Amino acid sequence: MHAVTSVDHAPDHSLLDAIERYYDAVPRSAARTEDFGPLTLFVREGAGWPYYARPTLDHDGPATTAEDVLRVLARQRELGEPEAFEWVAERSPELRAAVEAAGLAVHEHPLLVLGPQDEPASAPELPEEVRVEVLGADAPELASAVAVPHLAFAEPGTGVGAVGAAELAEAAGRLTAEGAVERIARRITDGATVLAAAVEDGSALCAGQHNPVGAVTEVAGVGTLPVARRRGLGLAVTAALVAHARANGVRTVFLSAADEEVARIYRRAGFRPFATALIAEPAPDRPGD
Repeated sequence: MHAVTSVDHAPDHSLLDAIERYYDAVPRSAARTEDFGPLTLFVREGAGWPYYARPTLDHDGPATTAEDVLRVLARQRELGEPEAFEWVAERSPELRAAVEAAGLAVHEHPLLVLGPQDEPASAPELPEEVRVEVLGADAPELASAVAVPHLAFAEPGTGVGAVGAAELAEAAGRLTAEGAVERIARRITDGATVLAAAVEDGSALCAGQHNPVGAVTEVAGVGTLPVARRRGLGLAVTAALVAHARANGVRTVFLSAADEEVARIYRRAGFRPFATALIAEPAPDRPGD
C-alpha cells in the first residue's frame, strides 16, 4: 500500500471541490488546454513556467487508464513540455494507479489550508532593518524577489546554506534578461499575482506569491535565500500574503508543502493539513538501465 500524508480529519468535500476548481482555473491565464477525456493538458503560451496535466474538471465518464496517461505523455513529449501530472489524492484517488502503470513515479506533498473559519497566526517579529511588504510592479526589489525562490528551491531544505548575495545578483540579472521579471510585473499589474518579500538593504532575502481566483488563492513559491534561513522570514512573508488575501476578499488560502518538515513550519502560521497533493513524473533511471 502507498503511504499518504495523514490529515487531522476526514476530507472536507466542499473544500476539495473549491480547490479543484481553483487548480483548473489558475493556469488558464497563461496556458491553453488540450482535451484528453478524463485528463486535461495545460500548455503554456509563450515563455514562463511550464505546466502539466490534471484530471478534467467535472468529468463523468470512465476513470483514467494507463492508456489515457500514455496518450498525454506522448503529446507532452511532442510539445517538448515536461512529462508531469498533478492532482489531489483525496479528489481523484484512482489516478495514481493509472500513472504508475504508465511508468511514472508519484511524489506526495502535504496540502494545508486556512479556511474561512481559521485564524492565521501572528507574524513573527523581525529586526528593524528587515521590512516585509507586498511589492508593486515597479518596485526596485522586484528582480531580486523573483530570483530568490529560484535559488531557494535549487538548494532545498530548511538549513542555512552558502548561497547568498552574489548568486542572488547574478540570478536577478539573468531572469531580468530572460523576461521573467517583466512577466511577473505584468501579472502584478493585472491582479493575477501578488508578490510579497522580506527586504534588507534594498534586496529581497525571501519572497513568495499568491494567485487569487475569486474567493480562493494558493500561496506558492515562498523561498528564502539559503544564507538567510532560520530567521523567520518565510513565516513573515507567508503572513503578509495571507493578510493581503484576507483583506481583498479571499476566504480560503491554501498551499502545498515540500514535505512534512516544511509543513510543520506552515502549521506555525495557522495552516492545517487537509489533503495530499500528488505529482507524477518519469521515474529516475534504475541502475543498469
